[in-house]
This record gives sequence, structure tokens and C-alpha cells, in this order.
Amino acid sequence: MAAAAYMSMGEAHRRINEYLNRFSDAVSYQDGKSLSGLLSVSSNSAALLSLADALNTFQDANRVIRQSDKYSQYADILVPIFRALQSYRLRKLVDSYMAFEKASNAFVQEFRNWESAWALEALYVIAYEIRILAEMADVELSSMGKTPEKLKGAGSFLMKVFGVLAGKGTKRVGALYVTCQLFKIYFKLGTVNLCRSVIRSIETARIFDFEEFPVRDKVTYMYYTGRLEVYNENFPAADHKLSYALTHCTARKEANIRMILKYLIPVKLSIGILPGPLLLEKFNLNEYSDIVLALKRGDLRLLRHALQEHEDRFLRSGVYLVLEKLELQVYQRLVKKIYIIQKQRDPNKAHQIKLDVIVNALKWLEMDMDLDEVECIMSILIYKNLVKGYFAHKSKVVVLSKQDPFPKLNGKPVQS
Repeated sequence: MAAAAYMSMGEAHRRINEYLNRFSDAVSYQDGKSLSGLLSVSSNSAALLSLADALNTFQDANRVIRQSDKYSQYADILVPIFRALQSYRLRKLVDSYMAFEKASNAFVQEFRNWESAWALEALYVIAYEIRILAEMADVELSSMGKTPEKLKGAGSFLMKVFGVLAGKGTKRVGALYVTCQLFKIYFKLGTVNLCRSVIRSIETARIFDFEEFPVRDKVTYMYYTGRLEVYNENFPAADHKLSYALTHCTARKEANIRMILKYLIPVKLSIGILPGPLLLEKFNLNEYSDIVLALKRGDLRLLRHALQEHEDRFLRSGVYLVLEKLELQVYQRLVKKIYIIQKQRDPNKAHQIKLDVIVNALKWLEMDMDLDEVECIMSILIYKNLVKGYFAHKSKVVVLSKQDPFPKLNGKPVQS
């Protein structure tokens, strides 16, 4: 952030009055867009940085607000907003957050009294800024050896905002934007269980019609609820929600598409659908390339190597356990390859696979397993309907069904 330039007292006074006039006019003319630009403390816009410099030069701005009937009616918003801007400019981020939270509470009180939804865009900025400033404040608190608690406080504030929007009338279309800001807070804090009550309100309350909400907010909502379904291993629901987010995401927002695919690809793999190499390359998701190749080849060694190589990334995303469970599909593919080779050599005995053959195939992949381990794996494959057949214990042979011995998942998850 650039250092403050010298400013005369007269120039500082002029800039403060200019801001106050713009604020008053925006409210008088119900100009939500102009009002929202006046509240973006963390945007580092030239106009707001210049205003912050003016406030730090002219120390008596509060008197200017309170002495004018035009401005004093909004003093509960303007006084703390000025303090938030001053503190932000001086990089006193905890002070900035505290002041902004005070201004935000006063703004929500005004918003509640305004009959129409003209100020929704400004409320969106309030919801966004309180989260961003809280995150910055928590970083500052941590660096001072104190407990980071502001983001949690921002979550409590946004729940109050959600309550204001969750009524009848045109204001309710703003509820989904606030919900998405709450999701971002809960995911950051690791308290995703708190998402449930908001989701219930959105999905079961009769006052909300999901199709009424802006597309941008629906995409974000489906992305986060899709991620929740991934954590719950509810892959059909995760597939539906993340696919919705992908389909409705603006094509030019490549970073957002990549974020969605980061979770959608493991879900698709879990239900037997493999992405093409061009997709992985285009969105720089090459960490999945070897996993897809392992599934195609039935190469257990390659799968485990890929999981080990990108372990940190997959753990951070929360998809490691999902990908680890792909081992069963890799075993299925390996047995299928053995079956195809046997069919070419002796079609009459293709459906009988000796466990020794599977053990040797795994040894060739440098995976040491004994007969008992392989028998256990084959039993699981049969139980989970990845292989159709039965196990002959005495002869140590898997007898495959002559009809469809390797059922496809067809978009359904492996049986649990």
C-alpha cells in the first residue's frame, strides 16, 4: 500500500465533505451501486485511500458529521466507517475490523427500516468486507500471540443479517449471498457443521424459491454444498451439486471452474467416470493424470505413487480418502485385464482365474501380497458387486459369471 502523500488541511476538509455528500446523495436517491463503493474499506481504491489520508490529517471529522442535519442522521454509520478507514490505512487491522463491525450493525438497522431492496448491493459489500477485514484482523492477532476470534464474530454478525433477509419481500434474494459468505467463514474456521442450519433454511423454508436467486450466488452455494456432500461421501448428491455449479459457472472464470473441478473430478472418478487428458491439462489439474491412468491400466503401484506424490494437496482439499478408495476400482480393472488375456489364450477357461495369477500380476507391479490378502480383496470385490462370481476356496480360484462379470458403475458409487 502506498504511503500517504502530504495533504493540506483545506484539501482534507474538502475530501471529507465530498465523501459525506456522496453518501447522503446515494441514500437520498436510493443509489445502491454508488453507496456500495463508499463502503469497500479493503478495496484499496484511490478515492478511499485518499479519504483515509484526509481523515488522518483533519482529525475533527466527527464534528463535521454531527453538526450537520444532513449527515448526523447517519452518524452511527459514518463515524465508525471513518474510523475503520483511518485504521485500515495505518494497518491497524483489529481496530479497523472493530470499527467496521460497529458501522455494519448500524447499517443493518437502517437497511431493516428501508422498505425496498434498493440497498442490497451495499449490503453485499458489508457482508463481504466484514469477512475480509475479520480474516486480516485474525492474522494480526495471531502475529501478536493473541487468540484469533474476529472471523467467528463476523459469522455471528452475518447470521443476524441472514435473519433480516429471511423474510417476505424482495430483500430475501440477498439471503443466498450472505449464506455463501457464511460458508466461506465456516470452511475457513473448520466448523462446516454450522452450515447445516443455514442450508435447512434455504432448502426447506417456503419463503425461498431457489430459482429466484442470482446465478452467481446459486453457483457459489452449489459449490460449497457440493463440497459438503464430498466430505459426507454422498457422491450422487455431490455430483449433482458440483455439476450444477460447473454448468452455470461463467466460462471466462477459469479459476472458479478449476476450483469446482478440483472436487468434481474425484466425485466422477468414484462413480466410474474418467475425465479426458485435455480437461486436466487446460485447467492445470495434472495431479489427477496418473490417478486416471492407474484406473485405466489397473495399476495399483501408479495409484499409490500418485496419492503419495500429491498427498499434501489432496489432504488440504479434503479429497484424499475419496481417492484412496479408488483402489477397489483399480483391482477390478487388473482382474479384468487378466480375464481378457486368458480369454485370448483359452476362451473356455477365461472365467476361472487362479489367485496365483493375480498374486504374480501384483508382484510384476512390485506389490507384494500373499494368497490370503488377495483372497480377501477378491471377496470384497464380489461383495461390492465390482466382480460377479464366486470364490472356490479349495482350488483357490475365482469363478467369474459368464454374463457381465465386471459390472460398470454407470454413474453410481461403489456399494458400501
